[in-house]
Amino acid sequence: MKRLLLILLGLFAGAALFAQEEDVPIADVIFEHVGDAYEWHITTWKDHPVAIHLPVIVRSRTSGWHAFSSKRLEHGAVHEGFLIAPDDPYEGKVVEIVDGERVRPLDISITKNVLSLMMSAVLLAVIVLLTARWYRRHDALEEAPKGLAAAVEPLVMMVHNMAKENIGEDYRRYSPFLCTAFFFILLNNFMGIIPFFPGGANLTGNIAVTMVLALCTFFTVNLFGTKHYYKDIFWPDVPGFLKPIMPVIEVFSALVKPISLTIRLFANMLAGHIMILCIVCIIFAMAKYGPAMTGSMTFVSVLFGLFLDLLECLVAFIQAYVFTMLSSIYIGLSRAKE
Repeated sequence: MKRLLLILLGLFAGAALFAQEEDVPIADVIFEHVGDAYEWHITTWKDHPVAIHLPVIVRSRTSGWHAFSSKRLEHGAVHEGFLIAPDDPYEGKVVEIVDGERVRPLDISITKNVLSLMMSAVLLAVIVLLTARWYRRHDALEEAPKGLAAAVEPLVMMVHNMAKENIGEDYRRYSPFLCTAFFFILLNNFMGIIPFFPGGANLTGNIAVTMVLALCTFFTVNLFGTKHYYKDIFWPDVPGFLKPIMPVIEVFSALVKPISLTIRLFANMLAGHIMILCIVCIIFAMAKYGPAMTGSMTFVSVLFGLFLDLLECLVAFIQAYVFTMLSSIYIGLSRAKE
C-alpha cells in the first residue's frame, strides 16, 4: 500500500512539473491519441521520441508503386514526391505532389491501427488455440478447466446460450461467427484502454473497423435469410393498401441495422477514450495557474482517470456484449420460419 501511494505521489509530482514546463496543445494531444498514424509513438526518452516507424506503401498516379519507412516523412519532409499533409483536406494522410497540387495516392500502408489489428488477430488466435489445447488434453466432463480455459469458457458459453436463445434450432451454424465477433471486439476494447505499447490504439473507435464488423453481420443476415424472411420484406401479410409501402420501410430498416451497429460501437469507444484524455489534460490546462492549482488538479485528474479507466473496462465488455446480442437477434429474425 505504501509503495502504491509513493508511486501515485510520484506521478502527481512529475505530471505537475511537466505541465508547468510545457505549453501543451491539448486538442492536438487528444486527436493524435485517438487518430490513426504512420508511426507508433511509444515514449520520449531524453527529449527524443521513441517510435516504431511503419512502412508506407502507396501507388502514385504517375510513377507506380512506392514503399519506404514513414521515418522519411518526419517533420514535413518530402520523399519521392510524397509527404504527410499538415492541413485539410488530407491532414495526417500521405499525399502526392502532382503539378504543384496535393492529391491522394492509392494508400495501403501499414498504419498504427493496421498493426494493432494484426497483433490483436494473432493474440486472439493464440488465446483460442491455447484454450483448445487444454480441452484436447483434458476431459472437461471429469475436470474443471483451469487457467486461460477457465476464463474463456464462461464467455464462450454466454455467447453460445445467447445464440441458442435468439437464433433457434440452427444456432450452432452461427455460434463461431458470434464468438469471433465478441472476442475480437472485447480484446480490442481492452487493448485500447492499455496506455502503453502494444496497447493504446483506438481500433474499435475507428469507424472503418466497426463498419466492417457491422457489414459481416449484415451479409450473414441477408445471405442466409429464409424465404419467409424475404417474404416479410417484399410481400408482408398486411392490408392491401400498405403492401407498396412496407417493402420500402423494411428495406430501409435492413440498411439501418448495420449503420446502427457501426455507430454504436464506434461512438461509445471513441467517447470513452476522449473522456479519459480530457481528464488527464486538466493537469496541463491548469499549469498556468501555478504550482498549488496544478498539484491539486493533478491529484483530482489522476483519481478521476483511474475511475474512468475502470468504467471503460465495464463499457468495453458491455459494447462487445451488445454488438453480439444484436447480431444474434438480427440473424434469428432472418432465420424465422412459417
